[in-house]
Parts: sequence; structure tokens; C-alpha cells
Amino acid sequence: MELIDALDQGYTEFGRRVEQVADDQWGNPTPCTEWTVRDLVNHVVAEHLWAPPLLQGASLEEVGDRFDGDVLGEDPRQAWERASAHAQPAFHRPGALDLQVHTSGGMTDASEYGWQMVNDLAVHAWDLARGIGADDHLDEELARTLYDRMAPVADRWRSAGVFGPAVEVPEDAPAQDRLVAVLGRHP
Repeated sequence: MELIDALDQGYTEFGRRVEQVADDQWGNPTPCTEWTVRDLVNHVVAEHLWAPPLLQGASLEEVGDRFDGDVLGEDPRQAWERASAHAQPAFHRPGALDLQVHTSGGMTDASEYGWQMVNDLAVHAWDLARGIGADDHLDEELARTLYDRMAPVADRWRSAGVFGPAVEVPEDAPAQDRLVAVLGRHP
């Protein structure tokens, strides 16, 4: 699966779950134990608000703190729609994935940044589905692609505090189960 296709599928996966959140579910817990459903959506929305300026060459200092705190306001679904409506096309802009972008980890190839965003979208779509009791099944090709990309680097991310300890699953488990398990979640 190519990066742009994976990004588009990630946006679909996460967006579908945001649309399914009932009004009384925003305070529900998620597999990200420190986050409620609202906190999780706020995290993803904020990450995608950052994408357009970063993909246009802005530094972290230039973006500043404008996406800190609550970026959802009164309508979390609309906040997601606005953020994704700007971020997704920013990745599609010709040449955008050939650049380097500023990230908290330093200068990063935009394509690597894109894969990080795909992983964030997919895994948090799964987290969100679990938090609201919705279908957590991810696109099989997306799950397999992300597992193949994340398994070799998960320990590095884990040591940086991004993921929890890996969870044991059988080697022949479905790709989605292997993906969430390597990222510290119980399938």
C-alpha cells in the first residue's frame, strides 16, 4: 500500500469512528488510559492541524502554541472535519512528501511524517472504536502495511515513551491484532 492510499484510508477509518460518537460518549474511557474519547479526538485533531503548516515548511516555533489545549470547541465532529479537510489535501499537494518537515524529533522526511500520521489515524481509530463500543475492524491491507512498517521500529518508539509494552499475540494472529499488540494494546 502506497503512502497516499494509506493516508486516505487512515482518514476514512478515523473519520468514520468520529461520526459514530454519540453525544453521551465523549467522556468514555479509551484504551489510551489517560484519555477519554474527547481527549483522544482532541489529540488527533491537533496533530492534523499541525500538518498543513509543517508541510509548507513552517518550523515548530513558527506554529507556536496555537494548537495547544482544547481544539475541539463545542462541536468535536466539526473540528475533525475542518482539520482533516485541510490536512489531507496538504499531504496530496505535489511535492509535499518530498520535503523535510520540522517535528518534535527533529527534521524528518515528509514521507516518514506521513507514515507516522497514518499510524496515528489507524491506531486511534481502533482506540476510538473501543471507547465507543463500535466496530474496531481496520482495513486489512492498511493494518498489514502498518504492522510491517511499525514492528521493526516499535521498540525505538517504545523507549521514547510513545507506546506501551508490547502485548503477546500468536504469530499467526490477524495483522490488526499484531499491529495493536506491538503498539501496546490488547486486541
